[in-house]
Amino acid sequence: MEINAERILVTGAAGFIGFHLCSRLLKDGIEVTGIDNMNHYYDVSLKEARLARLLSYGKFAFVKTDIAGKEDLERVFENKKFDVVVNLAAQAGVRYSLKNPHAYIDANIVGFTNILECCRHSGVKHLVFASSSSVYGANTKMPFSVHDNVDHPVSLYAATKKANELMAHSYSHLFGLPCTGLRFFTVYGPWGRPDMALFLFTSAILEGKPIKIFNHGKMTRDFTYIDDIIEGVVRIMKQVPEPDPKWNGKNPDPGTSYAKYRIYNIGNNSPVELIKFIKTIEETLGRKATKEFLDLQPGDVVSTYADVDDLMIDVGFKPQTPLETGIKRFVEWYTDYYAKK
Repeated sequence: MEINAERILVTGAAGFIGFHLCSRLLKDGIEVTGIDNMNHYYDVSLKEARLARLLSYGKFAFVKTDIAGKEDLERVFENKKFDVVVNLAAQAGVRYSLKNPHAYIDANIVGFTNILECCRHSGVKHLVFASSSSVYGANTKMPFSVHDNVDHPVSLYAATKKANELMAHSYSHLFGLPCTGLRFFTVYGPWGRPDMALFLFTSAILEGKPIKIFNHGKMTRDFTYIDDIIEGVVRIMKQVPEPDPKWNGKNPDPGTSYAKYRIYNIGNNSPVELIKFIKTIEETLGRKATKEFLDLQPGDVVSTYADVDDLMIDVGFKPQTPLETGIKRFVEWYTDYYAKK
């Protein structure tokens, strides 16, 4: 069922994906409220620069708050009635979850519980939330399908994202809250996160520092350009999930439900070897990287590859931006942004 969403709440609005989603919605003339706690997980000035651009639009309201704060979040929902909520606020990063696990419980479990409760009590028509390709964990059957079991996470981050999917399903079952989870695959592009590979590699190459290549480069990722992610999110927002009449408890399908609940992959459906990814960055920058080859890091997976058939069938879209195009756009943004600092 399609809905006309006029008032939208985006959590994590100053983050990478949140910023791009808010920008797109505002350009489409939609009223957006954004919340973010502006934490110090990475450079706050980058978040502030994103936020400044969003505030230059009309129809954008920003509230600095933490979704883990129940009373503060409730006030946001009391002050305005939202048609759709897109939850992108989370503690991100696989490796950081080995160092600071409590940050993931606070943001991804406690915070998500608060989001579910607020949506339930305020009559939100559709909750869309970010999951992650990391939920596939130890799975090796490729491409990764939402219809496959994902019960073997290899990081706490992945476990919290899987927990979000289960929590959302329970609220859909108990309270009829329509929920859609989106498993994003290695998102990259302008205004990206400094802790992600493209940002780290570009910065190191330009500064003449070595780049760290884990698992000795024997890794593949389904790199997905930010504009493709946003197009998928916007289409899904309008598509409220309906119960799947074919769902059967004797052979339960993890990707659908008898409840108003769905899971989708949003990935490029075209995995790229890490060495090719690095070579493309080198060619774009016109410089060679000094490479430091290391073992696989705890919590990392060797390969990701998205099956996006359901996305194509239900909303008529699949990501398709070529890697060369996406990296070129990132490098252009990066060099321009840091030339001005």
